[in-house]
Amino acid sequence: MATDEDTTEAEEDERETCPECGSTSLVASADGGELVCDDCGLVVEEGTIDRGPEWRAFDHSERQQKSRVGAPTTQTMHDKGLTTTIDWKDKDAYGRSISSKKRSQMHRLRRWQERIRTKDAGERNLQFALSEIDRMASALGVPRSVREVASVIYRRALDDDLIRGRSIEGVATSALYAACRQEDIPRSLEEVSDVSRVEQKEIGRTYRYISQELGLKMEPVDPKKYVPRFCSSLELTEEVQSKANEIIDVTAEQGLLSGKSPTGYAAAAIYAASLLCNEKKTQREVADVAQVTEVTIRNRYQEQIEAMGL
Repeated sequence: MATDEDTTEAEEDERETCPECGSTSLVASADGGELVCDDCGLVVEEGTIDRGPEWRAFDHSERQQKSRVGAPTTQTMHDKGLTTTIDWKDKDAYGRSISSKKRSQMHRLRRWQERIRTKDAGERNLQFALSEIDRMASALGVPRSVREVASVIYRRALDDDLIRGRSIEGVATSALYAACRQEDIPRSLEEVSDVSRVEQKEIGRTYRYISQELGLKMEPVDPKKYVPRFCSSLELTEEVQSKANEIIDVTAEQGLLSGKSPTGYAAAAIYAASLLCNEKKTQREVADVAQVTEVTIRNRYQEQIEAMGL
């Protein structure tokens, strides 16, 4: 009686033999798409899948450089996601609970794994800072790209020893605010400070310091970036949003925007637009959404309506 092993060997012998001349000298074409008999030239197989890489390398170092095998790295984790993570579910590969002896063993392994991942104070500093950035970014609802940029900025600040004499939370918050600015995500300093454990003054001071030391290029914030979000929170129509953008464009051309807070400027334009479109909102309502004072809205509003000739 033939065994499974004998059957498999017979199938392999059949596959590796030319059906025309019986030759075992089968050669793959240069592009790997055909299997050709070297003796009679018969194409034994065609359209085969090339499971090799699409790139070419001529030595080991070049092969290592071009290889893309493995999970993607991320700047949002202190070890860039390259270390092993041991799950806390205490279940095996089939989803079954493991024995108490295995649970104790896994607990010890996790403890040692955590110790290995953070070998020194610098890595513990980075781990805490990146977890803070992730927490604040989640609270602000910003995309993952902002978290990546904020993590890179913090790493640069740590490498350049800019953390000395400053709180980890302060530098982490400043890095997140700088990342929002760089990625063109409209989040005001007030909004960022609301989710931080640090005073707004310290955030602003640290932000200016790391921006200068790291040479971060920051474009002026366009007040129109805040208009859609503020209008949505105030439940105002597209008509008000369009009018607010028009007010900002016209008054900015006259130089009114220079030196003004973009959030306050946007809030005043929305307030003026709501009056003009008969969807009146109070200064207090607009101020609460924009996180500015009513005085700021009144001052910017007066300047804007005078510039518009209203």
